[in-house]
Amino acid sequence: MSNDDIHVVDVNRSGLSRLLWLALGFLFAAIGIVGIVIPGLPTTPLMILAAACFAKSSQRFYDWVINNRMFGQHVKNYREGNGIPKKSKPMILGTMWIFITFAVLIGIPDSAPDISRYATIALGIIGTIFILRIPNL
Repeated sequence: MSNDDIHVVDVNRSGLSRLLWLALGFLFAAIGIVGIVIPGLPTTPLMILAAACFAKSSQRFYDWVINNRMFGQHVKNYREGNGIPKKSKPMILGTMWIFITFAVLIGIPDSAPDISRYATIALGIIGTIFILRIPNL
């Protein structure tokens, strides 16, 4: 599959399936757009999810995501398997672990079950491994 094929939407699915993928795409895109102005809410990963959903439902909205001047190039690089800039990884991981630490030490109430803290840390470790395995651009 060439890089051009990656950017062609597969519309050979039922109308209900396309509608569900479209709705998920809008949900992820909306949360990602909010992330532009809310510190700690990651825009690019949410737009990557939105692009993946739009790739199963709408060429128009998929093209909007990958051609966006703010985050489109990052999404396009990821979708093409080119990865993320090496210098971005420490910033991504640092920000992620600051918020994880905040959640575990302050954000999760003492009355919450201990599993909530352990799950937060476990998901942070999984996220870290995932980010480190993404190729460097």
